Amino acid sequence: MSAGTVAVAVIDDDVPMWDLYELGVVCTVFGIPHHDLADPWYDLRVCSAGGDVSQPGPFGLTLRASHGLEGLEGADTVIVPSVPEACIDGGRELPGELLEALRRAADSGARMVSLCAGAFALAAAGILDGRRATAHWMHTEALARRHPSVRVDDSVLYVDDGDVLTSAGVTAGLDLCLHLVRRDLGAHVANQLARRLVVPAHRPGGQAQYVDVSVPEADDDSLAPVLHWAREHLDRPLSVEDLAARAGMSSRTFFRRLQAATGTTPLQWLLVQRLARAQSLLESTALSVERVSELSGLGTSANLRRHFTLHFGVTPTDYRRSFPPGAPGAAAA
Repeated sequence: MSAGTVAVAVIDDDVPMWDLYELGVVCTVFGIPHHDLADPWYDLRVCSAGGDVSQPGPFGLTLRASHGLEGLEGADTVIVPSVPEACIDGGRELPGELLEALRRAADSGARMVSLCAGAFALAAAGILDGRRATAHWMHTEALARRHPSVRVDDSVLYVDDGDVLTSAGVTAGLDLCLHLVRRDLGAHVANQLARRLVVPAHRPGGQAQYVDVSVPEADDDSLAPVLHWAREHLDRPLSVEDLAARAGMSSRTFFRRLQAATGTTPLQWLLVQRLARAQSLLESTALSVERVSELSGLGTSANLRRHFTLHFGVTPTDYRRSFPPGAPGAAAA
């Protein structure tokens, strides 16, 4: 597993307050070294067409990019966190030199990523043609209208299409960045980083962007203890009825509240937690695949292989080979 170089492309313009969040997420996740988790950590470059110049921002803030667009060259991952509002509604075209730099980066094999409205830049460069992609739900209609060759999905947090990844806005951008860390350095490192950021370790990309939480505010708090307990007892055969009883709810009420809070069903939520546990055990222990399947609650090694391959595209054994002794994820369980 390797971290590599991450180049973030910043549009030369006033940086809206909303866009500072996405840019800040990228800089926080990839730009602050955590050598106790992985050494080396990522090498972050902030790039703009203006090069090493200060750009005006809101409330007197300024942004200083350390590289010009040539900084995208040779990067393992290129991220576009946002584009100006005028480029979303069609009132202004994106800089041609930026689009050309993005195309060159993609052609050279870089992993291309957008957060929120950054998808408009990847789409304008032709990188999303024929691919499934997402953006903030407020912008997906415009994205689909302006770029009909893109298969826009407005219902998910993020889309991982292998070498091209896109996310919805705001917090979903953080979810995608942690997903990238999970892909690069493993579940153990991603989970520890999420813990330091005080955010959920893993929200799957297929989770809904927004859900109608038409329940009392106390519901999320009432679910927290039983969900924590479930994570600590994944090796047990847990059912919706078991969890509902522990939460002091009927099965129907528990199902409704969990789906409203997470956008997934209880069984889907349990499967995601079990697979995350299996990832961590494969990375950090020498336990047999059969034992990993038992401790993660997936039962047999055949069941683990089936779900693992379906969700991650590799077998548990091949996944483990990516974490030789001494690799970032190969820490003690």
